[in-house]
Amino acid sequence: MSRKVLVIGLDCADPRLVFDQWRADLPNLNRLMSQGVYGRLRSSDPPITVPAWSSMMTSLDPGALGFYGFRNRADYSYDKMGIATSRAVPQRTVWDLLGAAGKQSLLLGVPQTYPPRPINGAMVTCFLTPSTQSQYTYPAELKPEIETLIDGEYMFDVADFRSTDKQRIIDDIYKMTRQQCEVFRHMLKTRPWDYAMMVVMGTDRIHHGFWQYCFKDHPLYTPDNGLEATIHDFYVYLDQEVGRIVDMVDDDTLVLVVSDHGSRGMDGGICVNEWLMREGYLVLHEQPEGIIPLERAQIDWSRTKAWAAGGYYARLYLNIAGREPQGIVPPEEADSLLDELAAKLAALGDEQGNPIGTFSVKPREIYQMVRNVPPDLIVYFGDLAWRSLGTIGHGVIHKFENDTGPDGANHDWYGLLIAYDPRSQQGGRKLPDHQLMDMAPSILREFGIAPLADMQGHLIDWR
Repeated sequence: MSRKVLVIGLDCADPRLVFDQWRADLPNLNRLMSQGVYGRLRSSDPPITVPAWSSMMTSLDPGALGFYGFRNRADYSYDKMGIATSRAVPQRTVWDLLGAAGKQSLLLGVPQTYPPRPINGAMVTCFLTPSTQSQYTYPAELKPEIETLIDGEYMFDVADFRSTDKQRIIDDIYKMTRQQCEVFRHMLKTRPWDYAMMVVMGTDRIHHGFWQYCFKDHPLYTPDNGLEATIHDFYVYLDQEVGRIVDMVDDDTLVLVVSDHGSRGMDGGICVNEWLMREGYLVLHEQPEGIIPLERAQIDWSRTKAWAAGGYYARLYLNIAGREPQGIVPPEEADSLLDELAAKLAALGDEQGNPIGTFSVKPREIYQMVRNVPPDLIVYFGDLAWRSLGTIGHGVIHKFENDTGPDGANHDWYGLLIAYDPRSQQGGRKLPDHQLMDMAPSILREFGIAPLADMQGHLIDWR
């Protein structure tokens, strides 16, 4: 029989939880680890869903891909932003290359597959899909097939997962995951395939919603909160779903379980634009009444040198003369200004001034190339223990909540990889750390397809 590869993606799944803390409670994942190989996958810079999954499946870093997060500057104007959908992803993913070689793929929930485009196989799109009113399958006839298969409306994501309505969030995460696993099993059973991949978003959503209730080292943890087992119980449930899927495949199928990044508790948030205003880099015509997004502020661009966007990390932009419409920073002074900002942010510390380990990187120095409009500086507050808050009107630099709703977790640098090959059982061998761009060439190797010349990843020894 011909070779097959099955990829089960668990967005945000943390290796410390799966490999160590809860391994004994996850019999299916434990079996794959014990009979195969496993190790950590270093995420992309930045370590977030977009661009991480696309970086994994193309073996290109975010600079070569040309997107650096969900929302990216579309040009050098001040207010034009774009969402990185499937249209931003070059048509050289693993499934594109397999399709060109006559191999068939099944995809479900893989980030940046909306809107769907034709592949040699079938797909159900991802959490970026607006609603079931959109075309979310390829081929189109798969959509009514799904609607007859499941109860209720198909869920792409959990609405408002940063909310205080915790029971509703839990219910929605389980419902979404059950639906997605049911549809994926149906696709595996009813369609021919050589490569099949699904990505579960529930792990990410449950981390963001419940980390502060489940881990005692979180600053906001309170004993006897009634939600202590929420994340653990979801991992146990998800392990059962993984077992049901793996039981469907034969001994000619390589099984890969991967995550795009890990997770960690969020100690707090840095109001980056408040700091830029305090230091004189960002100037407003007038102070806002209440907390508002920066794009609604009256910015005095004639006196502004820098501004930033919030998120898991800070994307900092300079107002460069000749590049931005009202730029004032001479291009020859840009690098020294970035160095100055990076040094000051590294020294910022927590609310008492204690160092938190903040560091910054320049995209042009960490990527092989830089396409489209990158941030001028990427800032990781507290080495990802602190979030970047982009809104203004707080009146303080340090906050202990997310400005987009309750959230106890941030991302971490390392995701996980488990590889189980029934043809070549490895007895639980621990892999050295790999970079997630290593996945694409390693998957292509299983089908005898050479990696593209510009792929940045290296082959993983999972055999």
